[in-house]
Amino acid sequence: MFVAIAGNIGSGKSSLTSLLHQKFGWTPHFESVDDNPYLPDFYADMTRWSFHLQVYFLSKRFILHRDISENDTSVVQDRSIYEDAEIFAMNLHNIGKMDDRDYENYRSLYAAMTSYLQPPDLLIYLRASIPTLQKQIRLRGRDFEQGIDISYLEQLNSLYENWISSYDLGRVLVIDSDETDFVHDMQKQEEILYLIDQAVRHKHR
Repeated sequence: MFVAIAGNIGSGKSSLTSLLHQKFGWTPHFESVDDNPYLPDFYADMTRWSFHLQVYFLSKRFILHRDISENDTSVVQDRSIYEDAEIFAMNLHNIGKMDDRDYENYRSLYAAMTSYLQPPDLLIYLRASIPTLQKQIRLRGRDFEQGIDISYLEQLNSLYENWISSYDLGRVLVIDSDETDFVHDMQKQEEILYLIDQAVRHKHR
């Protein structure tokens, strides 16, 4: 079983990845953030570093996605390769932080890479409002994230909604992060685990 968790910055992807690992025994794969050599520079100067950052993420996630597909163990992945292109690179291009030449080059590379990949069996989308995202970003305390503009998060949220509404590569489960504190509320946690378990069972029917 290959489950990918999608969502904006601070939506709870890492927390849900950890929970599914603990409850179902799925092998977790977390997004490479703390060891990412481009993130601090990117948040300081998005125009200068946008292409470098996106290619770094694309490369890392392609290798991971390929390895997951070739392995027989059940896996839960924190953020999918599709979000790199359909959300983050697209947004950087839309707001003028990645020029046309770099964006077209990036999209060509993305299309070539994903043509070799088997999509996840289940995509879980964590939908979250801006106040929820800001709260989570503040709580986890990554210095390079503290200066993220509200407008940037809003733009990403809009692209996420557009992407999810047209996603047709597999089954999708949407979870409202604003109303579902699956970290501290045990009843909510059980509800979420039940929904995910049912979605997984549906895949195997």
